[in-house]
Amino acid sequence: MLETLPMSPAGATEWLPLWQAAGFFIATFILEDAAAIGAGLLLAAGQISWPAAFTACFLGIWLGDVGLYSLARFAGRAWFERSSLKKSSTKVARSEKWFGERGALILIFSRAVPGARLPTYLAAGFLRVPLPRFLFVTGVAAFGWTFIILLLAQTFGAQVARWLSHYKSAGFILLGAGIILLATFQLARRAFTNFDSRIFSAWIGRWTHWEFWPMWLFYPPVAIYYLWLAIKCRGALLPTAANPGIFSGGMVGESKMQTLRELMQTSPQFTAEAELIVGATTEERLVSLRETCARRRIFYPFILKPDLGQRGAGIKLIRDESQALAYLQQTSAALLVQRYADGPHEAGIFYYRFPGEPRGRIFSITEKIFPVIIGDGKSTMAELVWNDARARFMAEKYLQRFGARQNEVLAEGKTQSLVQAGNHAQGCIFRDGMRLNSPALESCIDEISKKVSGFFIGRYDIRFASEADLRAGKKFSIIELNGAAAEATSIYDARNSLWSAYRTLFRQWDLVFAIGAENRRRGCAPMKISDCWCVWRNYSALAATYPAAD
Repeated sequence: MLETLPMSPAGATEWLPLWQAAGFFIATFILEDAAAIGAGLLLAAGQISWPAAFTACFLGIWLGDVGLYSLARFAGRAWFERSSLKKSSTKVARSEKWFGERGALILIFSRAVPGARLPTYLAAGFLRVPLPRFLFVTGVAAFGWTFIILLLAQTFGAQVARWLSHYKSAGFILLGAGIILLATFQLARRAFTNFDSRIFSAWIGRWTHWEFWPMWLFYPPVAIYYLWLAIKCRGALLPTAANPGIFSGGMVGESKMQTLRELMQTSPQFTAEAELIVGATTEERLVSLRETCARRRIFYPFILKPDLGQRGAGIKLIRDESQALAYLQQTSAALLVQRYADGPHEAGIFYYRFPGEPRGRIFSITEKIFPVIIGDGKSTMAELVWNDARARFMAEKYLQRFGARQNEVLAEGKTQSLVQAGNHAQGCIFRDGMRLNSPALESCIDEISKKVSGFFIGRYDIRFASEADLRAGKKFSIIELNGAAAEATSIYDARNSLWSAYRTLFRQWDLVFAIGAENRRRGCAPMKISDCWCVWRNYSALAATYPAAD
């Protein structure tokens, strides 16, 4: 039987430099300057050789730079190509050209400026700086930087760490000041060359009215609360189990047609008729659209919208075949045609019911108001929008729909609708509509919901002609049913405070997680994070092809 003999002290000493070099190599991926200073201190003590220290630190720093470049080039750029941001590809192409002309100096400069390396190397990868050029320039820069740090650390010892700390602090201040000066210069240049007081005033106004805040500003508190609930309930994607009968629980990638089809079967008198358009080519889909409309007696105008969609994306009111053809030519995404529910009123009814409970409840009702402009016989439609106290905050969205018509003078007394989709992101006005609630309406929504298999929480978007009929629980049309990711959109009532909006959203997510937890206890497994990511990525690629919503 062979025995394993312990390594002799001489053998351990022989391997020590290799282990030291490997340690410094790995450490550079965490804190490269600290690793280089540590190697320099060992050089001063004579405990490591220059070749071992320099090779380990240089390769670690250089490969770390290459890692940042690769992450942006292969992962970040691939995500961009699939996402809805692809429409900015022209600007990206200009940036690629600009970076290509100045890239070498920028890469060298960023190595010496604190805080500049990470964004610069990511930008180099995203903007597809040629790999050989990136390797050469960053290799030279890393070579010089490593040599200087090792030499200083060997000569002056730990004092170098304090110097480097002061240098970085001053560098960050200078970098921040430079960014502020650059931003100020850009704003001043625009102010003097292409200043539009209306656009500037509207921009300021959006920041002073929280309902118009961008998602990245409004949603962080909600995201933090979601994270807290995920930890508390032990499930990051527990909401995907809230509605077992809907794909992903209605969080992402669910088919609108799937829920509409079930509603058409179980509650046809309350559902706006819809059907998926089939076919592989534009011509085949146009034939399918004609056949569907003829068979179901759906006449112009009707609604075309994506089967997979969020926040009103891609919803179009089609008035003639030329509009339908243009829509079909723009996207290959699965579309559905839906009978236009005249309304003229629309509301969002957020409903929930715990599994096992005999009766559900209405959590909130959103009353939707479709803004219009009224002609005076002198002003263009663009001028009417800019002069409206509220519409000016959404002027860019409204005028995009008008296209060339924005310079058309609207006749005196004539009205022009600004939005057709009942979505706040598209410019619809939301008001708290709980005044429309009644026992009869709640009972009706509850009966409809219990007929939809595996549905426990979400929002109905409905159109109706009479408030009296709605309160009585009759004569309304469901145009959409959204699942766990739906919002109690009454929060966007401008009369609400920001804190009131957050409080309502927190209560809503409490319900979603609680219902998801109960369904998990009953055997419904939440979606995997990897699967959810793939679904969201595919949806983002599709959404980039959708036309502007009406």
